[in-house]
Amino acid sequence: MAINTTGFGAYDIRGIYPESVNQELAYRVGRIFPKLFDAKKVAVGHDIRLTGPTIADALTRGLTEAGCDVFDIGQCGTEMIYFATGSKDFDGGIMITASHNPKEYNGMKFVKKGVLPVAPQTGLLDIKNAVEDENFNWSFRKATGSVYKIDIFHDYIKKLLSYVDLKNFKPLKVVINTGNGSAGPIINELEKFLPFDIVKINNNTNGFFPNGVPNPLLKDSRAETAKAVIESGADCGIAFDGDFDRCFLFDEKGGFIEGCYMVGLLAENFLKKNKGAKIVCEPRALLNTLDIVEKLGGKAIICRSGHTYMKGVLRDEDAIYGGEMASHHYFRDFYFCDSGMIPWLLILELLSQTDKKLSEIMADRITNFPVSGEINTKVAGVAKVKEIMAKVEKIYAPKGKVSKIDGLSVDFENWRFSLRGSETEPYIRLNVESRGDKVLMETKRDELLAVIRGQGE
Repeated sequence: MAINTTGFGAYDIRGIYPESVNQELAYRVGRIFPKLFDAKKVAVGHDIRLTGPTIADALTRGLTEAGCDVFDIGQCGTEMIYFATGSKDFDGGIMITASHNPKEYNGMKFVKKGVLPVAPQTGLLDIKNAVEDENFNWSFRKATGSVYKIDIFHDYIKKLLSYVDLKNFKPLKVVINTGNGSAGPIINELEKFLPFDIVKINNNTNGFFPNGVPNPLLKDSRAETAKAVIESGADCGIAFDGDFDRCFLFDEKGGFIEGCYMVGLLAENFLKKNKGAKIVCEPRALLNTLDIVEKLGGKAIICRSGHTYMKGVLRDEDAIYGGEMASHHYFRDFYFCDSGMIPWLLILELLSQTDKKLSEIMADRITNFPVSGEINTKVAGVAKVKEIMAKVEKIYAPKGKVSKIDGLSVDFENWRFSLRGSETEPYIRLNVESRGDKVLMETKRDELLAVIRGQGE
């Protein structure tokens, strides 16, 4: 198979099989990964995609021919590779997944020793350059490592449950939609320990994704979960993406809860147990989180979005938790990595300790800090993004407080906005929020969109 490196992105490798992700690419990655990261023991796993085992075999062959021992954990979610690498002190971990992409996609995510992320500036570009090097003698076999099948399942479940006190839970009814992804077996096992009546949707793993691509960030993908919550009379709903590194929350009315409010709920849980702890949040939508952290005596740290940046700041600050509105949630005691399983357990623990319904809890937060949600505008390349950003800054910066931690953020007395270009797609992304004034938020949202889209035409 031909080598095509167009699947290398800002955070991982992801592309259509076999055009841009195939066995030859996986084999070459395996051959050079041990050399680049001085790795002698590497964890390997794959999600439920049909091409996962084939790619894993090619990757394993490359790793072992480079003299590296492979610890195969089989079908799993991305965070289980983080757990395996950290708990076993391996030199690296490679997860074969394309997360929430359609079934014809696959890819790879990487961590090195210490469960440190591999991004372009920390090794991903080196992998790309190496696999493109035709001067490398790919046919040369220097050494052969061994392959070990290992079972981390029950230790991983134990780690998840360590985040909550089971005595705090009350018997809730919960809809859980795993989207035919990798989360199904985890939910089946957790169910044994939790006092919940769990209504399962699409819980059987199926790489054909017969019920659609598991990506609850897409509005069309939310209807099934919302309907099941309403029809079953559940207290809330949870939906996962394909490799379950993200979970998404619905209230008892089937209403989708924006990720920025989930960050606030998780911050609340941690700060009630850990007075004065540090919470990391991003500048896209943060007023609600800042309010909760301040009231509960924590310290908020604002960080650029993206897993490399969030994990780095969590480590540097020894923060207990960090969250993004895109529903990536990071935990100090989970090797500073993101998990899609820990968040819903913590939120249901919080819900169990109140007589309020989830919609009532959220109504207060949404009223106090209404948000636009992220609004994407397609643009013609990086130059156009810069042009739009410059125009918006010229109009709004003189009247407010400017931050460029991540794109452009401008704060005013009663409202704020964040504008940033995507690192992976030709879009400019807008978020607007206010302090207790939905009409103001909507007015400023429309005003900014007029500037952005008028400039982009």
